Amino acid sequence: MKKIHILILQAFIRPFIVTFCIVMFVLLMLFLFKYIDDLIGKGLDWTVIMELIGYQCAVQLSMALPLSMLLSSIMTFGNLGESYELVAIKAAGVSLRKAMTPLFVLVGIFAGSSFLFSDYTLPVVNLKMGSLLYDVTKKKADFLIKPGVFNNSIDGYAIRAKSKSKDGTELYDLTIYNKTSGNPGSNVLVADTGYMYNSRDQRYLILKLINGVQYQDSRKQNATNYDPRQQFIRFYFKETETKFDVSDFGMKRTDENLFKQHHQMMNLRQLAAKSDTTEREIDSLSRVYAMELKQNLTFTSSYYNTGVVEKAQLEGKGDKIIDYIPQNMRLSVITTAMNNINNFKDAHLFRGPQYKDLVDKNIKYYVEWHRKFTLAVSCLLLFAIGAPLGAIVRKGGLGAPVVMSIIFFLIYHIISTVAEKSAKDGVITPFWGMWMAIIILTPLAAFLTYKSTTDSAIFDAAQYKIKVQAIMEWLRSKFNIKKKQPQ
Repeated sequence: MKKIHILILQAFIRPFIVTFCIVMFVLLMLFLFKYIDDLIGKGLDWTVIMELIGYQCAVQLSMALPLSMLLSSIMTFGNLGESYELVAIKAAGVSLRKAMTPLFVLVGIFAGSSFLFSDYTLPVVNLKMGSLLYDVTKKKADFLIKPGVFNNSIDGYAIRAKSKSKDGTELYDLTIYNKTSGNPGSNVLVADTGYMYNSRDQRYLILKLINGVQYQDSRKQNATNYDPRQQFIRFYFKETETKFDVSDFGMKRTDENLFKQHHQMMNLRQLAAKSDTTEREIDSLSRVYAMELKQNLTFTSSYYNTGVVEKAQLEGKGDKIIDYIPQNMRLSVITTAMNNINNFKDAHLFRGPQYKDLVDKNIKYYVEWHRKFTLAVSCLLLFAIGAPLGAIVRKGGLGAPVVMSIIFFLIYHIISTVAEKSAKDGVITPFWGMWMAIIILTPLAAFLTYKSTTDSAIFDAAQYKIKVQAIMEWLRSKFNIKKKQPQ
């Protein structure tokens, strides 16, 4: 390998690592901001948080890798162009295309690895992250007493403390409403002090109460005959314990097999098999739907066999068949036709949503199948845009390269997002939906590559200014317009 190739590889790898870490950090922050309410205040172990972040890093690789590839390629060749190293490389007899060859090989390795990752690793990561995120969002928030506020986290109870100690284990001026009997005011407990601690198995919260009284209404709801002397009970105590079941506050893991049928959690082979199965179900349902349509919309009256319909059609009165039926039989024929129409409507209301669900599911399988390939191709495409663009602009650092990379990535992302949504809505095929952005931007990559190899200055404002001045001079000479002299 030539020293020039080693120089370019070293100039590319360092910006790539830095930009990849920055992009991944930004995407992780967006994820945490989105689910901040589901993560805070639930007492999750740090291992669960780190596991969720690790899965999210793998999931965000499909967006972080192409963006960092685009940004680092613009920065690399922008720095080389700004320091005139590209000029020196060309002066040494090495064309820009040959100088980019090792980078194309490296990016090709990245693209192939990303394809294998999206086919074998990403479905497993999506499965584990989907099940973990579902369990995290479903987990109840930790039992927390705020002074002066009723806490209803424990089913059947409302607990309020006027104040509490700094460590939160000692509560003062407690009021507890027991709502398990149905009427919240029928069982009320008041205590001066309460001490909270968990049982050994962490399933129960034990509240040790000091100096209090319990008020209990023993009357049954809707009771008519009762003894007034036995309606109200009051207990005084110096010390007692109340146990609350808090097992629901613990995090429960859901069986991952329940999520395996999701399209994002399958590889190419599984997606192809599920798509074939779904297509057979669609064909079977279509045949059943067509048979029901034929049965319900066929004119089954005996007058059809006697040639009434053919006679009306021959005379050009196909829309007035009822006039050819005897008066005493018209009601029976109309009733039969209305019953057939109602049967068809009922069949359509049942089969229609079922057919639509199968079609939507099959489209998602095809979309996910094509996504496995577009991740790898997008890395090659964005590098093919970024490398020549950096050589043309000749600006390094984090200024112009960041702006241009964001612009081009937004163009790519918007086109791909809109096209994918159109494919899922059935407007276009899944192939065009997933490959639309790549097909549109490939000519741009070829154009920029051609311009960079021919040392074109398409972003040089001075060149455009000279051309505009030449056009203005030509217009003045064409129409005999005199140039205004400065006073």
